[in-house]
Amino acid sequence: MTDIRGLEEFWRHKTRRAAERPPADRWMAERVMLDTLGLGLEQTGAWLGLATPEREAFEQWILETAGAPDPERVARYHAWLDGTPPPPATAARIAAIDAAPPVLGDAELAQWEEDGYTILRRAIAPDEVAAVAALLWAQIGADPDDPASWYPPNPHGIMVQLFQHPAMEKARRSPRVHKAFAQLWGTADLWATTDRLGFNAPETPQRRFRGPHLHWDVSLTTPIPFGTQGILYLTDTAADQGAFALVPGFHRRIEAWLAGLPEGTDPRMADLRAEMRPIAAGAGDLIIWRQDLPHGATANRGTRPRMVQYVNMYSPAQTRQAVWR
Repeated sequence: MTDIRGLEEFWRHKTRRAAERPPADRWMAERVMLDTLGLGLEQTGAWLGLATPEREAFEQWILETAGAPDPERVARYHAWLDGTPPPPATAARIAAIDAAPPVLGDAELAQWEEDGYTILRRAIAPDEVAAVAALLWAQIGADPDDPASWYPPNPHGIMVQLFQHPAMEKARRSPRVHKAFAQLWGTADLWATTDRLGFNAPETPQRRFRGPHLHWDVSLTTPIPFGTQGILYLTDTAADQGAFALVPGFHRRIEAWLAGLPEGTDPRMADLRAEMRPIAAGAGDLIIWRQDLPHGATANRGTRPRMVQYVNMYSPAQTRQAVWR
């Protein structure tokens, strides 16, 4: 692990062993490094914050959590840091995705432009979807046929803090998923995020939906940089089944909307529920949306849980606003 550039600096800053604050532009390098290692950003920050380990213990945690780093991924990360071409195998894979036929057709791309989201149908194979769903049931210790087991204690709400498993890698490494993001980003030179699962059980009088309600995961300082987010349904999901929801088309008016708010107003407290659209889709369908759309989960009024994997890809050229609003 000693050859992973930036790991020592990351550990020092996250455990506050560094005297100075990290540079403002360091965030992307940290993001790419963690995705190279197969680690979730929140997952890693939380562990470091609680454990404040020595460097050797941190390295051991990485190996136990995500396994040994993939040499090709590490070489690609280091090449990106140096501004040099990626390894030949990586370059060939990127070129193959660029040359592959589109997976999003004219209708899907038109919806992307108009509404700010689109759906990649059958993003991965049914058996791959079923494997992730089975993993999720096992992770929370619940039985699909026993509704009483669907409500284990979970301080993270509907989020399930599992980030690493071979079944979850299928969507992250899928050429079909990669091509969809490449069409939206305009390049196949993208990195897959290491994210978690979600389990939204039907509401009961004792277990009310706690969110996340409509929100943004990005600063609302304008202009808001382009970025994507994605959610893969692991089961057929009806609109009233705790479906993912967003405000379609908001990306086309968000700057004017923000500028028109009374001074001192917190835009994150605005009630946009009347414009919210829950997105029904099938098992294996991947919903991709722009990060400037307000989005969130909804209360599950159905009879079955909503089960998902969060899947996204990004370009290291993506920027972010220095001021959080």
